[in-house]
Amino acid sequence: MHPLTDKLRPMERSEARASARDIHHLWEGLTAELARILDAHGVCAAAASEISVFTGVDTVVVLSGPADAYFDVWICDGEGRVQQKRWEGKQSSLRNLIDGGEAIVQRKYDRPIKDLVHSDLWLLAKESVLFLPLPYPPRPASSAPGGGLCLLDPGENCPLDITNIASLGMYLSTFLERAFLRQETDRQRVEFETVYDLTYSLTASLRLESIFSQLTDPVRRTLNVETISVGLVEPASGEIVFVEMLMGPMFRNLPTIRLKPGQGIAGRVAESGEPLIVNDAYRDERFSQQSDNTSGFRTHSILCVPLKVEQRVIGVLEAINKRHGSFNKDDLRLLQAITGPLAAAIENARLHEDVLAEKRRQETIFASMSEGALTVSAAGLVTEANESLLTLLGRESAEEMLGRPASEVIEINARENFASFMRRVVAADDEKPEIAANLLQHDGGYVPVHISGASIHDDEGNVNEIIFVFTDLRQIREVERMRDDFFHNIVHELRTPLATILMYARLLREGKAHDDQAKEDRFLGVIERESDRLQQMVRQMLQLAKLEAREIQRSAGEINLNRLFDDVLPPLADRAVQKGLTFTQRIPADLPPVMGNEEMIYSVFKNLVDNAVKFTLSGTVRVEATAIDGMIEVVVQDEGIGIPAQAQPNLFKRFYRAQTAVERGIAGTGLGLYMVKEAVEKHQGAIEVSSVEGEGTCFIVRLPEGSA
Repeated sequence: MHPLTDKLRPMERSEARASARDIHHLWEGLTAELARILDAHGVCAAAASEISVFTGVDTVVVLSGPADAYFDVWICDGEGRVQQKRWEGKQSSLRNLIDGGEAIVQRKYDRPIKDLVHSDLWLLAKESVLFLPLPYPPRPASSAPGGGLCLLDPGENCPLDITNIASLGMYLSTFLERAFLRQETDRQRVEFETVYDLTYSLTASLRLESIFSQLTDPVRRTLNVETISVGLVEPASGEIVFVEMLMGPMFRNLPTIRLKPGQGIAGRVAESGEPLIVNDAYRDERFSQQSDNTSGFRTHSILCVPLKVEQRVIGVLEAINKRHGSFNKDDLRLLQAITGPLAAAIENARLHEDVLAEKRRQETIFASMSEGALTVSAAGLVTEANESLLTLLGRESAEEMLGRPASEVIEINARENFASFMRRVVAADDEKPEIAANLLQHDGGYVPVHISGASIHDDEGNVNEIIFVFTDLRQIREVERMRDDFFHNIVHELRTPLATILMYARLLREGKAHDDQAKEDRFLGVIERESDRLQQMVRQMLQLAKLEAREIQRSAGEINLNRLFDDVLPPLADRAVQKGLTFTQRIPADLPPVMGNEEMIYSVFKNLVDNAVKFTLSGTVRVEATAIDGMIEVVVQDEGIGIPAQAQPNLFKRFYRAQTAVERGIAGTGLGLYMVKEAVEKHQGAIEVSSVEGEGTCFIVRLPEGSA
């Protein structure tokens, strides 16, 4: 209960009012009550109660909200009962009274009809209002919002009138100013704590998702805005790409919002590096309606500030749609206080992601290298070894190697040991030392390798780490062997027909077939057959060159397989029959076409059927074709000598020839099946082989259907 009310309670109300005419009694009561109140709403409620009790007149105290969106109102009757309300909507009469700046007695029916209809104040008053604007006198630099003190229908006996209410207004204004200064101090403290907490949490996080989730609610609550958004500058294009997780539900399932350099408010801020306050977005020509049109969201006001790292703009931070009033310099100051730590946190998170991505990239490269890789510390201890090196060494795990001296783990048979080679790598400047050696395996065997090494230095030139790469030379040497065999075969294959051609040509020249037509025809037939053999070898080499030059991709067309088989199979069937074999074929008359290079597909089936005839000494050669699920499947099966199991993994390698074919003296270059597989795969097809030595072989070719 108020002090003045306590003092007057034993007395009758009428007597109390008569004895308390001295306005100083009101000041004493207000002082005792307001001295301990530091809240503006509490000041207004207490003032309404004290003045109403003192005067016996219904009293109203009003205080405007942000941007005059509403008025907080305290209504007290003469008995001291206070009601708090909020008046919203058109408040023109109140605003006119406040803006008048002076105490005034306003009669109700002297007001325009629209004021009477639209103002709750004139619904309370019966005849007149004594109104004093607060704070009084008006102060342009005051931190307190506009308001007023109203006495409803004050009579002639009211102790407050237009002559003395001004002094009361000045007295009340002091307490209101104090309350709003305290409120401003509290607001600044909250903002400081928000910025401090945000700074701590943002700098402690290295994940962008965590940074954005920590940012949203504190900024939205502190600025009292509908939403916030962050747009990051894309380094490659310079466009601003908005973070989807901050855009809200209206933007889900919509394309990512991108603004070109200089486009929209955000684009202007990113381009200029200066903040912008736009309190009526659709009236500002710089505003881009792209996101609103796409999502149905309505932007009213924007506060946009740049995110900078060392004067480089990396993005923008936007506060959108102030809930009450307009954005002001205080809002800008708060948002700018956040942008520094936010920009630093985003940049750190990006750098962290780049470091992790680079680390993962290097780990992937290291692990997936076909060559063996070994890293050694400056002290000569093993720090890492990849799977390829473990395979070379014949070890199951790298754990047993880690932390051990590399010179103990790696043993080589070469002109120098591994410790000496390491010293040479560390001492090298620009060149990358290398050595060919035999690497000792875990089971005691050796594998030929090529070792190269390089040292990694820090900024001061000291060696941090050494990397060694081990290249398995077994396959290279096998290829070299096959290449040598190929050239030997080619020389042999060329020498035999050339010698035969030369011999029979000399016989003809010397007249050995003179007057003997049969002998002459036989000599010419041998020359023709051997010439065809040479031509076939040359054709095969040209086809290999075309494959490797990718000519197949430049000369693709629709291939009629029925016509192709009509060209390929009859000559080969004749050869098989002449050899005493059974040749069967089952080719549907309406095979779908395939797309590709006809010459290459011709060579695929000619090679396979020719091999089947060549490697079958007795029995059957069978060719079948079917169309299944969009694929053409061709089966070439024979009952020939078969392929040894150990030879099958290498069957399609260049220059490779199975030992059984070599031992039986069957001519060949080792290129036929290699070219078959290359041609099939370049036509997006596949080839399979199954074989049992001594029983026969089956090749299955699958090619996709296609038409021009």
